[in-house]
Amino acid sequence: MDFIGRKVELDVLERAFRSPHSEFIPVYGRRRVGKTELILKFIRRTNGLYFLGKQAFGKLQIQDFLRAAATALSEPLLAEVQVADWKSALLLVTQRWKRKSKLVIALDEFQWMADASRELPSVLQECWDQHWKKTNKIVLILSGSYIGFMEREVLGNKSPLFGRRTAQIFLKPFGYREAALFHPRYGRVDQAKAYFLCGGLPLYLRYFDGRQSIDRNIVTCLLDEYSALGREPDFLLREELRDVANYYAILMSLANGHSSVGDLARQTSIPERSLPYYLNQLIDLGYLARRYPLTGRKPMTRHVRFELDDPLLRFWFRFIYPNKSLLAQVGPQAAFQQRIAPELESYFGTCFERLCREAMPYWYEREGISTSFEVGQYWDKSTQIDLVGIRNDGWIDLGECKWGGVASKKRVQLELKQRVELFPNPTHATLARHVFLKSAGRKNETGDPSIQWHSLDDLYA
Repeated sequence: MDFIGRKVELDVLERAFRSPHSEFIPVYGRRRVGKTELILKFIRRTNGLYFLGKQAFGKLQIQDFLRAAATALSEPLLAEVQVADWKSALLLVTQRWKRKSKLVIALDEFQWMADASRELPSVLQECWDQHWKKTNKIVLILSGSYIGFMEREVLGNKSPLFGRRTAQIFLKPFGYREAALFHPRYGRVDQAKAYFLCGGLPLYLRYFDGRQSIDRNIVTCLLDEYSALGREPDFLLREELRDVANYYAILMSLANGHSSVGDLARQTSIPERSLPYYLNQLIDLGYLARRYPLTGRKPMTRHVRFELDDPLLRFWFRFIYPNKSLLAQVGPQAAFQQRIAPELESYFGTCFERLCREAMPYWYEREGISTSFEVGQYWDKSTQIDLVGIRNDGWIDLGECKWGGVASKKRVQLELKQRVELFPNPTHATLARHVFLKSAGRKNETGDPSIQWHSLDDLYA
C-alpha cells in the first residue's frame, strides 16, 4: 500500500535520468491524481530538488526555492543568498551542482508559480536553450493540476517552452482494475462500488477502509463533514474557481441527469450564452467531459452532452450537497438511511454502465481484437444504448448494462434486440450484442448464442 501502480510513468522518468542528454518533462493531470507522489517517488531514487509552488508573491517563492535547494544540494549558503529574479536563482542552483549525475529540478503546481511570476516560462526557455540543454546534466519537471493551463502555457504552440519537451506524462486516474488493488479484502462487487464512489484517485481510495462495509465508509468518509473527504469537493472548487455559486448550480444539475446546454440553462437560470465559459473551466480542471452519441460518423455539435467525469463530485452533488440541512439535523447515519440508501443501487447502475465501457478495451485485448476502436454510448429521442464499441474491422458491439437483479434474461434479450434495431448503423457494420450483469448466472439459459453475456467477475478477469 506504500505505492501502487505507475510503473510506466516511473520508467519514463528513470529513462530520462539515465539518458545522455538533458531532459524536459511536463507532468500534468487533475488534482489528487498522484502527480506529487509520482515525482517524489522518482526523486527518492535519484538526486533531486523538489519545489512546491504556492499562491504567494514571486519573490517569496524565489527565496523558498533557494531554501529547498540548500537542503537538496547540501549547500546551506544557498538559503542565505539574496537574488532579484528567477533566472538568477535557477542558474545559481544549477551552477552549484558539481556531481557527475544529473540534477532533477521538479517544480510542482507550476501554474501558481507562473501566475505570480509571468516571466517564468520565458526564463525557463532561456535557461534551457542557453545553458541546461548544452550541459546534458538536467532533468526539468514541470507539474501542474490545471490541465488547460498546462496544455496552453507549457505544451501549446504559443508557449515559450513549445517544442522543447523531450517527453510528457498526462497522469490519469487509475482504472477500475488498478483501483481494486487498494482494497484486496473486498469482493468484486464492493471493489466496484468503491470505484463508483472514489474513482481512480489514490488519495480517495486510501481513505476507504477495506475492513468496513461500503455503506459504513459512505457514512464515515463522505457524510461526516469532519472526515477527510467530507468537504473535499468544496475545497477543490473554491481553491481553483471564482463565482462558485454558478459552478455549484451547474454541477448539481449535471449530477441529477441534466446534460444538455439547454437543460442546464433552464435548471440553473444561467443564460445559455454564458454556460460555455463555466463548462470549459470545469473541463480544463478535469472534472467534466463532453460526450456525443457514437455512430461511426462525425457527431453534430447540437447533440453534445456534458457529464460529470469525477465520481466523488458526482456522488457529492447528487446526495450530499442537496441534503446538507438534513445532515446537520439528523446526522450522517440517519441521513444515509433516509435519503441515500433507497436510491443507492439505482445510482450504482449508472456507474456500472461507465465501468462496462471502460472494460471494453480489456475485452478486445483478451479476444485478440487488434484493430483500432472507439467506445462510447448512443442516444436519440427514441432509444438509449448503454455501450457502443465501433471497431475498424467492420464490427460494432452494442451492449445493455444491468446492475440490479434481473428477473428474466429473456426480457433483457428482447429489450436489447429492440434497441439494436433502432441503432442507425450508418456504416452498415455487423452488429454484435452484449449484456453486462453484476452476476451473470447461467449464461446460456436464454438459448440465443448470438448474445454474449458478461458478469462483473468477467470484467475484472
